[in-house]
Amino acid sequence: MEVLLAQPRGFCAGVDRAIEIVERALTQFGAPIYVRHEIVHNQYVVEDLRRKGAIFVDDLHDVPTGNTVVFSAHGVSQAVRQEADALGLRVFDATCPLVTKVHVEVGKLRAAGCEIIMVGHEGHPEVEGTMGQSQGGMYLVETVADVAHLQVNNPDKLAYVTQTTLSVDDAAEVTRALKQRFPNIIEPKRNDICYATQNRQDAVKFMVPQCDLIIVIGSPTSSNSNRLREVGTRMGVESHMIENANELDPNWLTGKQRVGITAGASAPELLVQQLIDRLKTLGVKSVRKLEGVEEHVQFPLPVGLGGNVDRGSSIRTTTKP
Repeated sequence: MEVLLAQPRGFCAGVDRAIEIVERALTQFGAPIYVRHEIVHNQYVVEDLRRKGAIFVDDLHDVPTGNTVVFSAHGVSQAVRQEADALGLRVFDATCPLVTKVHVEVGKLRAAGCEIIMVGHEGHPEVEGTMGQSQGGMYLVETVADVAHLQVNNPDKLAYVTQTTLSVDDAAEVTRALKQRFPNIIEPKRNDICYATQNRQDAVKFMVPQCDLIIVIGSPTSSNSNRLREVGTRMGVESHMIENANELDPNWLTGKQRVGITAGASAPELLVQQLIDRLKTLGVKSVRKLEGVEEHVQFPLPVGLGGNVDRGSSIRTTTKP
């Protein structure tokens, strides 16, 4: 039995930046550092930072006045920013710059008098943050059926944006329906779905025809991880998502010759290596890294976070077999 490794997989630049912001804040200001919502949607990452002194909260009133709070990579609404100011909190914003781009886009479109349709998953923190950039004038759709039932005030003064971690194919289907129903709708200047989401989905599409089983490492709350599993399933290959190697069901391997492995953009490479180690105990003889896009994107840190972070036990493990 052989393992094929998707390329790219795992951490994206936005996730890497968000984790580093929390680690640097802990180094410079000491524990505790408060984080609003999970910094990224991965339980291993959250627990690692919790051990280092991060405290995760959903309500800013749980942060003592004068303390430091980090906003998660998913972004927050304007109301949350105003609340942090009112409570006298020191804020470091770990919002992914590609999410911030969408926020800026929403602000400009609303200032120009446009209503905005957001394509995304209801209840996801990124969607809540983006919808919260405007007091009204925004609509959320998730499916083509939602588009069919949507009522807007002025179809000739309309634009759309998308959640950055959607299925590329699903988003294309919904935006196609939007353009058919509202021919004058304004498109984003650049695709809102982030480069990392696109690259990881493309890597799975390349890997699937070579495998008879796909395993995605990611948390159930991770949108982009769920989309990777869906890509494999839609292409007709048995696909499962697990948080760690302990969740692997050995029965999945029965009769399989090639197992494809990938990881969501918030899953550390360490979890991939642990899964490979377990698979080797179950009969895997070789591990082969597939060709794919090499990502070299880096995002700057917020002003005020200098100094060094000890990488000795960093969760950003990048060792490849």
